[in-house]
Amino acid sequence: QADRADAISFKLINCRHRHVVFTIAEELRPYFRKDRRLLHVLFRSAARVFSDWFYSQNHKEDFRPGMVVALHTFGRDLKWNPHIHMLVTEGAAGKVTEWKKFKHFPYTMLRKKWMTTLLADMKAALDPDVFSLPEFKALVSSLYRKYPDGFYVNAPSKEDFNSPMAVAKYITRYIGRPVMAQSRITAYDGTSVTYWYRRHEDNRTVCLTEHAHDFIRKLIIHIPEKGFNMLRYYGLYAMPDKRSSNLV
Repeated sequence: QADRADAISFKLINCRHRHVVFTIAEELRPYFRKDRRLLHVLFRSAARVFSDWFYSQNHKEDFRPGMVVALHTFGRDLKWNPHIHMLVTEGAAGKVTEWKKFKHFPYTMLRKKWMTTLLADMKAALDPDVFSLPEFKALVSSLYRKYPDGFYVNAPSKEDFNSPMAVAKYITRYIGRPVMAQSRITAYDGTSVTYWYRRHEDNRTVCLTEHAHDFIRKLIIHIPEKGFNMLRYYGLYAMPDKRSSNLV
């Protein structure tokens, strides 16, 4: 992991990065489960939210941040729960201005932008042979009514990263971790598995006992397809001339 962290750190701009989590409505999860090609949309939509926002700050400058985007498909309880983790630079390069710092991100607006962008991108990407488009349009209408403030976007203030190596170490640790640590399995009797997790809502410990087949079924749905990249780079980090060593 140390070698991989070194390799990643050389790609990054020497500035503070913000950790942002993009979640989706529970009603959308089955779409990504039924057609896993839609997972590509999660990456693109999350990156577009910040790309569009930085562009809106000054169209002539066309400010571009650097974004490292990772996908997780599981929640603490192992259920199918695809969501995006992003590390975005607290600054951007413009066409005239070499580097401008941005410390404030309007999360209220970003939540609505994330919802609008994701739903539009999903609609464009849906395979009509797999999904009913009228049903999806009806779902979209209901989601706008149910989530008037948009889908949840979280940026834990305690998890900002102030150096490329800090970002790289987080990425390698986060991406490399398994769906569930073996230490969470407390018992196995040859038929059933007992394990625990901390519930996100109140951080209470929950213990579950399930048939081993059901437990394995929960785990294997999170195995990515061959060649699927769980970590991607956007903005300045996707550009061959990103000039990362010269920006700040």
